[in-house]
Formats: sequence, structure tokens, C-alpha cells
Amino acid sequence: MATEIEAWITGTQNDGVFSLEQGKGEEDGSYGSEDLNELEVNGNWTPQEKALHEARLKAKAKRRLRKSSSRDSNRESFSDSVSGELSTDPHSPKGKNAVNDRKSRTGKGRGLPKKGGAGGKGVWGAAGMVYEVEEPDAKDPNYDESSQGDTVYATVVPELDERELEKTINPIVQEYFEHGDTKEVEMLLKELNLGHHKYEFSSLAVSLSLEGKASHRELTSRLLSDLSGKVLSEKDMSRAFDKMLKELPDLILDTPEAPQMLGQFIARAIADHALPMSFLDCYKGKVDCDHARAALDRASVLLSMKRKIMRLDNVWGVGGGQRPVKHLIKEMNLLLKEYLVSGELSEAEHCLRDLEVPHFHHELVYEAVVMVLESTGDIALQMMVKLLKAFWQTGLITLDQMNRGFQRVYDELPEINLDVPHAHSIMETFVDLCYQESVITKQLRDSCPTRGRKRFVSEGDGGIVKS
Repeated sequence: MATEIEAWITGTQNDGVFSLEQGKGEEDGSYGSEDLNELEVNGNWTPQEKALHEARLKAKAKRRLRKSSSRDSNRESFSDSVSGELSTDPHSPKGKNAVNDRKSRTGKGRGLPKKGGAGGKGVWGAAGMVYEVEEPDAKDPNYDESSQGDTVYATVVPELDERELEKTINPIVQEYFEHGDTKEVEMLLKELNLGHHKYEFSSLAVSLSLEGKASHRELTSRLLSDLSGKVLSEKDMSRAFDKMLKELPDLILDTPEAPQMLGQFIARAIADHALPMSFLDCYKGKVDCDHARAALDRASVLLSMKRKIMRLDNVWGVGGGQRPVKHLIKEMNLLLKEYLVSGELSEAEHCLRDLEVPHFHHELVYEAVVMVLESTGDIALQMMVKLLKAFWQTGLITLDQMNRGFQRVYDELPEINLDVPHAHSIMETFVDLCYQESVITKQLRDSCPTRGRKRFVSEGDGGIVKS
């Protein structure tokens, strides 16, 4: 018995279980297994040695498990499996986890998905999978420059409805009446998405010009001619004028001359090749409205007239700035003569506005003053002062135009004096009266030339006045 105890103590010291130095060696995996294996072969193990050997195997297995599996969950699982203390109760939480958990409990694998990423929703597929060749989509934001080239971003402009169309087109047409540049209007229209309402631009432009001046109607005809074939087609023009013919009963409420004017627009559009020649033929015998029939008859008459009698290019007359100077002078002389006969200020103002030459109003002032100098009596003088005062108060004649007109008379007064001997005295009277009525400034009155001092030379001269 003493011999067995001594052998067990010696064995334990050699195996390193209770020895500190041998404990350090166990971390490296050395348990003194050579001696134990030799004893196992000879069959000389004692119960204590056998229990010690089993304890070593358990410790070695635990160290291996720590290196290959997770630190927390697998340690407990392996400890239970080695000790035989796995929960066999399926109703316990530990039993449920062991049965239903899909994770590997053997400590094997690289932590990759079980399917290799080849299945499931929203995955790319297995490695090496070949897809069918797809054509690149030009509108795909995730484009590839090498296969699709440069990406062009197009600006999408929403189509204008009827309300927005009228609010957008009216300012464009009104501005065009001021500058008269058809290319600018064309550029603005190309930036808009008129859609199937494109034809309404022509009808809106014509409607606005009917309420304006003759020059506005001339500009509108030019605009329709320039836009034809670029922005507007013949079909759009036909639809626009067809709509205007149907709306004539409403247009005459604001513009009584609308049927005649619309007929002139149609004739001018056909002459400019903006409307097809067959436009009038489509309405023969099919028009019930008297106003539409009058407009079509007016267009037919203008187109049937010879060029020598009537030129459709001047169907609206020539604009003020394009008229010859001689023609404008003649018109202003006629205006002043009619005023001296009738004495109607409103009619004279209306005629002067229709000429549309605000830069040439100094000619009217010049002709009015010369007419006063050449007239006899004070009636013409009083009426011209009244006329110039009315034009000055309404702002029709500006200060610059008034000064230029009087200054022209001052410069030519010596020549006028040859035909009118008393021109200087009449001029002084007229200038003083205009200054009293606040028509001219004091500076302009003081600059009026006066005749030299009068003197008698001798009795032999017979009392002739010399200057």
C-alpha cells in the first residue's frame, strides 16, 4: 500500500498536474504522456492514474475549442457535451437553442453564408454566374461611359395649358410691338412647350393687334410670315384664322372694324405664303355668319386686285419711321390746315398720333410757326397758340421737340423776312404769347432774334427805314 501511494505521488509530479513547472509545460501541450502510454501498454494503471489521465484529456480539449470556436457560446456547448450534461429537455431554453440554432457548433467553417451568396432576395448570384448580354439604357443614371458614351441631360418643359398660355404669350407680343425683333420672339417660343395649343399663338397675336395701332398690325403680319415654317406650320395658321372667324361676333364688340381687319390679315398671310391658297375655297358656300362672310369677301377682293392698284405689302400702310420725310411734311401741313378750318383739337391730336413719328414732332412746331408768320390777322396766331398748348399739356410734344421747332424758325428768320417783311414783329408777338401760356421757356423766349434799332438816315431818303 505504501508502495502504491508513493508511485501515485511520483506519477503526479512527473505528469505535472500538481507541479508548477509542469503546469507551465501543459500550456505547450506536454503532459508526460510517454510514461502514461508505457503504463497503459503494460496494463499497470491505477484508478488514480486513470482519473488523472481523463482530467488531462478534458483540459486539452477545452484549449483546442477556445482557439477554433467563439469565446462564449461554443465554450459552454462543448463543456456540456464533454461532461455529458447536455440538456435533454426539449422544453428548456437551452434545449431549444441547441435544436433550432443553425449556427455550426463544431467550430468549423470560415463564417461565410451557407448558400455562398447565390440565393435569397436582392443578391447578385453565385460567383462565376454568367448573365445575358443587355443593351445599355441611355436613360439609366448608372451609366458606363466606356459603353454608353457621354450622357446628355435633356430639360423637360411642361406643356402650357390655356390659362398659362395666354398669360405667357401676351407679354411676349406686347414686348414685340416695342422692339419689333421677330428672331427674339422665335427664340422665346422655342423655349416654351406649347404642345397642341401652338396654333393659339397666332390668334392671340392677331387679337391684340386688332386693339392696337396700324403699325402693330403690320408688325403682327411680319411676325406670322417669319414664324411660318419655323415655329408655326400652315395647318397651325389655318386653325388660328378659323378660330378667329368663329370668334368675330365677340371681337366686334371691342373692335367694330374687326371683320375688315381680319380679312386684310388673311389676304396678307396668303400673299406671304403663311396660309395655303386653298384657304378661302374651303369656306365658299359654307359660312352662315355675316361677319365671317364679310371678312372672307374682304380677303378675296384684296387678293383679286392687281398689284398696280394695291400692294398687299402695304395693306396696313407704311409705318411712321419708314415713311419719306416729304410725305410726313405733307401730312403735317394738311393736319394744320384742317385744324385752322375746323378748330377741333381732338381730331388734330388723333391725326398726329396716327403718324407715329414722335421724333419728328419738331417739324409740326416749325410748320405751325411759319404758318402763323405767313398768315394775315390774329385768328391763326391765337389758334396755333391754343394748339401748341394742348399738345404740350398732353405730353404729345416734348420740351426737346418744342425747342428744336422754334430754334429752326429762329435760324431761318432772315430768309423768311425776305418774303414776310414784318416777320420779326409777328415772331416777337407770337413768342411772348406762347411764353404767357407756358408753352415755351423763358430761355427760349429770350433767344428770339429781334430787328435792329430803327433810324431815319436823312430827309433825302424820303423817310425810308433802314436796319
